[in-house]
Amino acid sequence: MSESERVNLAPFSQSSAWSVLRAAATMGGLSEADARLMRLGENALFHLPAEQLVVRIARNMDFWADAEKEVSVSRWLNGLGFLAAETHDVPQPIRVDNHPVTFWRFIEGRTGDRRDIGTLGSVLRRLHELPRPDEFALPVEDILSRVQPRIESAAVPDSDRSFLLRRFHELDEDVAALRFPLAPAPTHGDAHNENLMFRDGQPILIDFERFSWGQPEWDLAMTATEYLTAKWWSRDEYDQFCESYGYDITTWTDGFATLRAVHELKMTTWLMQNVSESEEIAEEYGVRMRTLRGEPSPGWRPF
Repeated sequence: MSESERVNLAPFSQSSAWSVLRAAATMGGLSEADARLMRLGENALFHLPAEQLVVRIARNMDFWADAEKEVSVSRWLNGLGFLAAETHDVPQPIRVDNHPVTFWRFIEGRTGDRRDIGTLGSVLRRLHELPRPDEFALPVEDILSRVQPRIESAAVPDSDRSFLLRRFHELDEDVAALRFPLAPAPTHGDAHNENLMFRDGQPILIDFERFSWGQPEWDLAMTATEYLTAKWWSRDEYDQFCESYGYDITTWTDGFATLRAVHELKMTTWLMQNVSESEEIAEEYGVRMRTLRGEPSPGWRPF
């Protein structure tokens, strides 16, 4: 993406996402009848029931390469027989009002929940055993790449922004000094149980936006941080995850504390992008900021 294409847009919101969805449906000759917003986070996800498709809208054109990668990863995984979300058979991504848009086959099934924590460990173990793809260039992992832009663009107090930027630079240095125990592999980059769908009892991996070639430790540390900081898992559930994968990342005494701190920062800055969307999000952002500033975590609310 050239500098001239890096357009500063109005904040990404439900309203702006709906506008893009309607334009994308018109461009693709798709029916938007009974469309529903499934999720607004890093992307907006819409279900088009009349077409049995999911439309995925990224925040701006800075994420065009990620959208291209998602399509390539899906085709690669499915070609290997690895159950993964499938793209709609049209040329994509497309550009709509300075947003990358992709189209996906809707998966009839259920989203992963807490009963599936062991399955997540098994799916990640199989993913991390795959070879590097030859069909396309899988980017090298840059775990903190989205954090600074989020901090600089969010509608938060200057004191929060200054604190978060200092924390970002500290952790950037800490990450550079890590020496990882596991071999590099394909990594998901957002490895939580809600990125599994289940159809006929079989797990299907979804959401390839942060997919890269990097360190498996980052995928594993996501669940460990959800367990220790967010308190979304019981000890028994976390043990199921570790047993299914075959490794407990918290035993890496030289590096896990840094991985945990990075995930805490990422989870907080992800949420802060939508801090103006609702009072509930603003309240949870405050809880997470207090944790980052050193207060004991009372547990975090998932969004």
